Amino acid sequence: MLALSPIKAVMFDFIGTLVSVKGYNLEVSKMKLYKALCEAGFNVEHEKFLEAYAQAHEKYRVIRYQQLVEVTNAIWISEALNLLGFKTNPEDSRIKTAVNLFFEDYLNSLKTRKCAKKLLKTLSMENYKLGLISNFTYAPLIYGALRKTGLNRFFDVVLVSADVGWRKPHVKIFEEALKRLGVKADEAIYVGDSPDEDIKGAKQLGIKTIYVASQFYPLESLQKSMQSPDNIAKNLCEAEKGIWKITNLPQRQITKCCCFAENQNNNI
Repeated sequence: MLALSPIKAVMFDFIGTLVSVKGYNLEVSKMKLYKALCEAGFNVEHEKFLEAYAQAHEKYRVIRYQQLVEVTNAIWISEALNLLGFKTNPEDSRIKTAVNLFFEDYLNSLKTRKCAKKLLKTLSMENYKLGLISNFTYAPLIYGALRKTGLNRFFDVVLVSADVGWRKPHVKIFEEALKRLGVKADEAIYVGDSPDEDIKGAKQLGIKTIYVASQFYPLESLQKSMQSPDNIAKNLCEAEKGIWKITNLPQRQITKCCCFAENQNNNI
């Protein structure tokens, strides 16, 4: 007889892990940002704006990746405009409107990966608490993408670095997720595609980890990182098997339960 699994929660990364980015063009988004700011009254040459934007972006990129402190887009856009002689702050409604337009195409480019909904639905039916931790500078995009893909209904807790203030792999964002889920580190599994942000970050606290290869982090990136997740999956379909392996819960049993439940729902 198998011992009961101590696992009570499964946490996921979002972009790359549960959704892919398809057909996105960053330069087009930058042009939309520039035009929105010009229409709002910030009259500046395109090239000068891009230079100031790049300068401010690089300044905060260093802070974000070295100190693991999250900085929102509005902060470096405001600083870029100030470098050009304007007087703004990140709360300026004109900047917020421009940021929304900047992320429009990115939101539309996010597509759910194969097996994502099936996996989340199965875990929900097995009464696991589900959490999501995303490194992203603009929290409304993550919430909007969750609604757009229909994945929001599965999660008990959603943490975005822009809201929390810390980026993965900082332990504080993982600690906050565990606290909100009401579980200990050894009662959770974390599934992600970034060897350094996801796997390294979660393992610091003793959380079981599953690496999932993605368009951003292929298997080669895991090998180069020297990180050692508890399970390695080529895709989310394989990650499901990894979860059952860690929980010691037979996949065949799970599949039968889910199929029975779905058949029952179809008969209502």
